[in-house]
Amino acid sequence: MIPPEKPKRRPRYRGKNPRAFHEKYKEHDPARYAADVEKVLAGGKTPAGMHRPIMVREILEVLALKPGETVVDATLGYGGHSRELLAAVQPGGRLLALDQDPIELPKTEERLRALGFPAESLIVRRMNYAGLHTLVAAEAPEGVDAVLADLGLSSMQIDDPARGFTFKTDAPLDMRMNPRRGLPAGELLARSSAEEIGRWLADFSDEPHAAVFAQAIKKAGALPGTRALAEVVRRAFPRGSRRVAEEDVETSVRRVFQAIRIAVNDEFGALETFLRHLPECLRPGARVAVLTFHSGEDRRVKQAFKQGARDGFYAAVSEEVTVATPEERRANPRSAPAKLRWAVRGP
Repeated sequence: MIPPEKPKRRPRYRGKNPRAFHEKYKEHDPARYAADVEKVLAGGKTPAGMHRPIMVREILEVLALKPGETVVDATLGYGGHSRELLAAVQPGGRLLALDQDPIELPKTEERLRALGFPAESLIVRRMNYAGLHTLVAAEAPEGVDAVLADLGLSSMQIDDPARGFTFKTDAPLDMRMNPRRGLPAGELLARSSAEEIGRWLADFSDEPHAAVFAQAIKKAGALPGTRALAEVVRRAFPRGSRRVAEEDVETSVRRVFQAIRIAVNDEFGALETFLRHLPECLRPGARVAVLTFHSGEDRRVKQAFKQGARDGFYAAVSEEVTVATPEERRANPRSAPAKLRWAVRGP
């Protein structure tokens, strides 16, 4: 007689509470452990493997969606915004959703389709938002009624140490939003000169010590992981005779990581392509909302919208940015740097 299989033991982790990303099994299974996930959310944190959509109410007000319209979520991510956009255009409307991340995209599509919307109302494509005009030409040749682009890095990417976006835990220097394309950060740094790296740090994150850090990174040679890169920056931080605040050092570390990530994914090139082709994707009167998270992104969006207004493409553009409310910033600290700009297509 074959003995019955023993039930699988609950995953074990070190200490009283799980700390590593892969150990947080309850947060990775919100349907089964809803109360535990809600407790994490109530504490102002983002559960592992999830992403909290930012400024949902403000975005819906800007886009002013109506049933039957076609709306685009150009950066699908976890799908929090998409869920609200899709609901707002029912009955009869469509959501075109795109994202370049091959790891997260199938999970998000499965979650959205499980909500019960008509199958034909959701079109999902794995592609960079720079290719939006190609998708619109194929699926909505007369143009779409609204577009949302949330340019922030998804929490799933930030928190998963295997993706190499953060120095909170040690991991290989990767930082690719699509791990199947391009060079990982470590290889790109090895192939690039100190001058190139310095330009990234200055242009992509406004780092005042760009040249110093670039030289230090090249001198360090092959870096084994994210923490090694962070430590190179900390040691190279100019101190002189004055006492340097630890906060200033860590700010520079974050800037360096931001700039390298932007270079790895050609984020500004993609954004500029998206903004250049955006007007041709819109029907007369269509609305656009863009969420940015640092000055380089916001500057490009602001300039593109103003130029579009001068050229007659946009009938109206936002003069000031909208930011998250104090309540949202307390509940979700990752919303703090977000800035929302909008534009309306002319007739």
